Amino acid sequence: MKVIHSVSDTQTYVRELQMSGNKTIGFVPTMGALHKGHMSLVEQSVKNNEITVASIFINPRQFNDKSDFDNYPVNHENDLELLDKAGCDIVFLPSIDDIYKNFVGFNMDFNGLDKIYEGEFRPGHFQGVVDIVYRLFEIVQPNKAYFGLKDFQQLAIIKLMTKLANFNIEIVSCPIVREKSGLAMSSRNLRLSKEQFKNAANIYRLLIVISNKLKVGEDTDKYCQFFIDEIEKIPDMKAEYCVFCNPESLDLVKKINKNSQIIMCVAVWCGKIRLIDNIILVF
Repeated sequence: MKVIHSVSDTQTYVRELQMSGNKTIGFVPTMGALHKGHMSLVEQSVKNNEITVASIFINPRQFNDKSDFDNYPVNHENDLELLDKAGCDIVFLPSIDDIYKNFVGFNMDFNGLDKIYEGEFRPGHFQGVVDIVYRLFEIVQPNKAYFGLKDFQQLAIIKLMTKLANFNIEIVSCPIVREKSGLAMSSRNLRLSKEQFKNAANIYRLLIVISNKLKVGEDTDKYCQFFIDEIEKIPDMKAEYCVFCNPESLDLVKKINKNSQIIMCVAVWCGKIRLIDNIILVF
């Protein structure tokens, strides 16, 4: 496995690989603090492509809360060991100055997707995500890029950006990987206390409870309220939002129709740690 720190060296090395033959490049962008969820993306890329590139870069532009950026867990030694074991070929580990040198950003029409749900509570977050993913795509020039379904709204925005930027890149969405308790794996889980980690499992438990209760013809508002009420019975936990929406347009869904597919998305504070999750419902 080759570890490259500079943008120019990465571009040169990738070009050499592309010129050496018809090799497909899979790409997994990460912010480090890697877990089994990240590894599932890397393993999928290794399976589907001749070359797999992963990046480790904590992107300051997507943090609307500076303390969240400052406290983001860093363990490059462990990250590199995991990537090597997973069969990753190249790790791009750049500095902030190098990645954003002479790059202002990518302006696009979000069609309102950056103002709802996550965007409502994290102003500027999705512009920061678009900036870094655009920049990484520009540098790595992959054939396929792999993202987890946990960040469902982010995935929708990245797909839109890829289309608007005319990148010839296939965006591959991969299933959420969970702890034994059902809690969606996240780098932020490392910051949870043992008690918080145990309590946070109730997020997925309630998603399953609601998925079993919800029926065609019912209004979704009462189930959102049910989720919020139940979460806030648990010590140190507070719901930020709960929505049911169309998986393609992300439009709110207020009533369940027959033969429909809906995604239920939630954000919950567990102490000072913000966790998100979702579940896809088919009727």
